[in-house]
Amino acid sequence: MLKDEARNPTWSFKDRLAAAAVTKAAAAGASTVIVSSTGNHGAAVAAYAAVAGLSCVVLTVSSVPREISTLMQAYGACVVAYENGPDRWSVLRQAVEAFGWTPISGVVTPPIGSNPFGVEGYKTIAYELWRQLGEAPDVVVVPTAYGDGLAGIRRGFSDLVELGLSTRMPRLVAVDPFGAYARGLQSPPGKQPTVPTRPSTAFSVATRVATYQGLDAIRATDGTAVAEPSNDAIVRMQLELAASEGLYAEGASVLAVLAAAQLAARSWIDADERVVLVSTSTGLKDPGPAASHLPDLPVLEPTLKALEGALPAGMCQ
Repeated sequence: MLKDEARNPTWSFKDRLAAAAVTKAAAAGASTVIVSSTGNHGAAVAAYAAVAGLSCVVLTVSSVPREISTLMQAYGACVVAYENGPDRWSVLRQAVEAFGWTPISGVVTPPIGSNPFGVEGYKTIAYELWRQLGEAPDVVVVPTAYGDGLAGIRRGFSDLVELGLSTRMPRLVAVDPFGAYARGLQSPPGKQPTVPTRPSTAFSVATRVATYQGLDAIRATDGTAVAEPSNDAIVRMQLELAASEGLYAEGASVLAVLAAAQLAARSWIDADERVVLVSTSTGLKDPGPAASHLPDLPVLEPTLKALEGALPAGMCQ
């Protein structure tokens, strides 16, 4: 089963974090929120800050897709970019200390996670799954960068177990392109090894390092981690999912589908288990990779014969 988080107001699961964190910031009297983001996180915070009447500053990277930067700016945020991604955290931390702004993302590198009130917002994914399915699933697969979603989902299911509403804790699976979480699980607790990265269609989760909170959620639930570095595999799955299920998911989202296929092939997932794949956002925020795999749009003469010639053989019979 796929949980489609593109149904949220800014089309991603980051709305859950932003709703909780910005609400808390407004209640605490904040005037400005600041966030470091490659897209979904920044768009969500910008939108909720607009509703709350707060100013919003987004620090992004120069490679961010134009569709995403447009979305962040349209919500009224002041958006600036940096060539070197880690520079964002240094500037963000200085701004928080100098101006008293409220950070809605992490402020240090190596990363440890985002605003703690925001992480609590992801509990609602667990609550919804329990309500919709009648019980917790056996496995939940989450595209993961800094582990906010993974940690919040784990806490949500823990709440349900402690309240006696659920009888089990799902096994949590993290998936990222280059194996930061798989490498982290192989290392002693407390260590944060790095992995080499390169440009990825799933750029929003292309992390070099796993966070403590993410690794803890995996270990505590007897979960695991999967890597899928192939941009070609990601785009092919994007198009297959869109053409067969009517869901055009972002590159990071389809990692969950590819991870589940890997785990089923290894028999880590059994055929009779209930598995939920979290689709974190829509492919419309970065359509370039999918578009590059599609044919050019034909421009036809206004005749039936021209239409027949442009369509697949046998379609008009």
